[in-house]
Amino acid sequence: MRRRNLLALAGLVPLAAACGNDGDGSSENLQLQFMYWGSTFEQKAVEKMLKAFEQSNKGTKVKPLFTPDEYDVKLNTLVASGGVPDVGYVPMAMSYRLAEQGKLVNLFSYLDKYPQLASYLPDAYLWYGKDQLHGVATANEIELLWYSKAAIAEAGISAPPAQASGAWSWDQLVQNAYQLTVDQNGKHPDESGFNAKQVRQFGISISITYAAAWYGFLRSNGADFADPSGTKCLLDTPEAIEVFQNLQDLIYKHRVAPGPGQLAATGDDVPGTNILLKTKRVAMIVDGHWSLLDMNESKVDYGIGVLPKYGEPFTTSQVAGASAVFAGSKHVEEAIELFAFHIDPRYVDLYKQGLWMPQERKYYEDQAAIDSWTKNDSHPSEFRTAVVDYARDHGVPDLRGRLKNLSAINSDVLTPALQEIETNKRPAAVVLKEIAPKVTSRMQGWQHTQGL
Repeated sequence: MRRRNLLALAGLVPLAAACGNDGDGSSENLQLQFMYWGSTFEQKAVEKMLKAFEQSNKGTKVKPLFTPDEYDVKLNTLVASGGVPDVGYVPMAMSYRLAEQGKLVNLFSYLDKYPQLASYLPDAYLWYGKDQLHGVATANEIELLWYSKAAIAEAGISAPPAQASGAWSWDQLVQNAYQLTVDQNGKHPDESGFNAKQVRQFGISISITYAAAWYGFLRSNGADFADPSGTKCLLDTPEAIEVFQNLQDLIYKHRVAPGPGQLAATGDDVPGTNILLKTKRVAMIVDGHWSLLDMNESKVDYGIGVLPKYGEPFTTSQVAGASAVFAGSKHVEEAIELFAFHIDPRYVDLYKQGLWMPQERKYYEDQAAIDSWTKNDSHPSEFRTAVVDYARDHGVPDLRGRLKNLSAINSDVLTPALQEIETNKRPAAVVLKEIAPKVTSRMQGWQHTQGL
């Protein structure tokens, strides 16, 4: 047995020697480890998937290493000790570092042997160099416009469009948000006597500090975060400034969106999108597809629409963390089989239940495959156009997993600057023109991408 050493500090106990079998190497007692984080619901779904893998691969056992807290710290401890799992989730920024250190298996040479690995959406692949593939995004996610059906009905307005071709303009979003914003006396922001300090229901909520929430708007307005080389920040362009000024104006000019702290129940604790819609504290919210699970669990009377647009409609396609095979595995072939299995919608309930979106192309193109994960009570009637078609035809990849050094850029410069816009300390133009050179000085280019 491997000594517990640093693993004990991580709260994880190793399996038999080298994370595999303990004797003659026969497959009858082959054992793998799968490390992951998530909610209690995700834990149940993953463990069910692992049992299915064991049933499909007689003689192989998989030990789940559910690690809901301090995942980065515990995984780093395992890497330092040499006692890594065989397969597992890896925080996005960490995945590139581990890959460059040779800690993750290069999956490129396995694409021919395992065809499923070659059939994912292009943005799912995580490359750390030419022909160097260290993993894939665990799931696909996009940003959507969630709304309370009751709030829409009470305001007497049409529901947000569920097709990209009919997406609202920004001005239409603002106009409808006026109708959906009501103070304690029933007055709207454009009516005399409206009390902005006593708002019963806000019309819209869009995060200014969360990049995935605004990146689709940036691209729709013909802007981007960086130039093609990924070494010059473009947030000081007129098109980018317009997007952020519009977000700031929702709060402080139009008064249809909540400012910081206005939704907090206690302290800084803001209720989830499902609760805000169910209680009609907010009528419309830009949030990720993953909210579908909570919406259904909370029995919210919700609807899904596409985001408003400037020019061509876009939504942010997000990577829901990375999944990888660890180079320390003594059973790489079996680990790769588990890797492919663990994000297969045939074996994981998280797709049908609404937490994840698939990564394989066929689940957005083939009708039978689409029906296999969307034709159930967890997915509303508008899901096909508002999510499946929208993601396929109008998704643009999130900055995470694409821009090098993004974590440092966020913490050092970007997040504090966006908080200034969010709190109305200065106009968006002043803030963005000031920070663009600072961001540029920290940029190291885009991550490598390539076709298969």
